[in-house]
Amino acid sequence: MAKKEYAFYPGCSSQLRASAANYLVSTNSMCKVLDIKMTTIPDWNCCGASISYAGGSELSRLVMNARNFALSETHLPDQDIVATCAACWLGAREAKHKLEASPQLLADTNEALHEAGLNYNGKAKIRHMVEVLIEDFGYETLGKPVVKPLEGIKFAGYVGCQTNRPFGIAGESFENPKYLDKLIETVGGEAAIQYEQKVTCCGGALAFSEPEKSQKQIRDIVESAYDQGADMIVTPCPLCQANVEVYQSEINKKYGTRLAMPVTYYSQLMTVAYGGTAKEAGLDGHIIQPKKLQDIADKQL
Repeated sequence: MAKKEYAFYPGCSSQLRASAANYLVSTNSMCKVLDIKMTTIPDWNCCGASISYAGGSELSRLVMNARNFALSETHLPDQDIVATCAACWLGAREAKHKLEASPQLLADTNEALHEAGLNYNGKAKIRHMVEVLIEDFGYETLGKPVVKPLEGIKFAGYVGCQTNRPFGIAGESFENPKYLDKLIETVGGEAAIQYEQKVTCCGGALAFSEPEKSQKQIRDIVESAYDQGADMIVTPCPLCQANVEVYQSEINKKYGTRLAMPVTYYSQLMTVAYGGTAKEAGLDGHIIQPKKLQDIADKQL
């Protein structure tokens, strides 16, 4: 029997060969050590986080999320739904909030779901993976499996905007959330506690429509990490990870900068600290290689 069991919503970006496939690899490795059972919601669908940019209606987004909720309630009753993707988590939380606040929206949503033989009862609780780690386990418990402390590496904890506003992590400040700093310290790393860009938007929504604005955001995020002496950035958001990592080379071409800051996931830090290999931590999935983290992963116990 697993210590904790959850209904897992992986999201589109974590699929094989998708942009955050290595996030899922490291999450699975981390969960194995912590004895967390993540059962994927059967036949889950996209959360619809991006369709608003293409003119999708509010009801269509609600139905897409509520279908996942209903499938979870049917197949994995009484289990919290856990998402690793910040956009998926935010979209799902927003959908649940709106459906709870409006009997009419709930009725309209269930009318659409009934066509597929489903019904949303409003029971599913939506959580981000970091909520599970912090609230259900706690920092002391998360530190117990550490066998390779991440000594000698300084991390800039980049929370981003989607896991911070409007819902955030319980008990955390919107202006200066500390949970990433605490997770970094829990696995033996050094946190850049004065990192100024930790809750700014990475400009992911503007990457194609207004790239100059997006890349200005990224440059500020990366340069602030350098200013704090960080060796790499760590984030809970797949969009932030991809956006901040991928566009550094484009920024270098445009402005003559020499940015080369690795951008990692908290689950990768934890997997390496727990004794996982570079492959188990998904470190082979980076464009900018997190060499200092790889070196620790390669060390023999």
